[in-house]
Amino acid sequence: MELITYYIDIFLHLDRYLSSLIQQYGFWTHFILFFIIFCETGLVVTPFLPGDSLLFATGTFAARGSLELTIVLALLSVAAIAGDTINYWFGFLVGPKILERKKIRWVKKEYIDRTHQFYEKYGGKTIVLARFIPIIRTFAPFVAGIGTMAYSRFLLYNILGGVFWVLSLTLLGFFFGNIPIVKDNFSLVIVVIIVISILPAVIEAFRQRRQTH
Repeated sequence: MELITYYIDIFLHLDRYLSSLIQQYGFWTHFILFFIIFCETGLVVTPFLPGDSLLFATGTFAARGSLELTIVLALLSVAAIAGDTINYWFGFLVGPKILERKKIRWVKKEYIDRTHQFYEKYGGKTIVLARFIPIIRTFAPFVAGIGTMAYSRFLLYNILGGVFWVLSLTLLGFFFGNIPIVKDNFSLVIVVIIVISILPAVIEAFRQRRQTH
């Protein structure tokens, strides 16, 4: 329970924690942010790490001169692309072994075939849009790998989605994060960003549930 409370506190006061990080590590904070974004997109076991909100906060501190905007945009774009790439190949290499050994009941051959067909038809849009949805953003490249989506197709949309995701949210924070009303209500703004980002997934889940009943 204490861990959950601490985790929520980090999200709600991301500006305070990021400020402390910058004061303690200075320029090396750029690489710490790289590591966080890489893990959030590249490791299926860390979907709980901040993504959208962290990019917005990073842009806000870049506008204050605490972080270098050009370095942030370049490093975090590389982190996002590299993370999805690792995630894809992990799914590609581990997926068949999971099916063969049947270690996870819900991973069935028919699901993999269906995923492959889905990604072949909607793959590009899925990879790009998934960037803006927590949890789904972490698992989309993994499932694409399991579904053996063509890597050349995946890579194109991985790059487009990764760069667009980092630039849009970081620059949003850069230009609007220090407006007095935003700065004074930063925790509320972070909550709004999180709610907006998970809304598409909630709506889709609700639609699916209505169709099955």
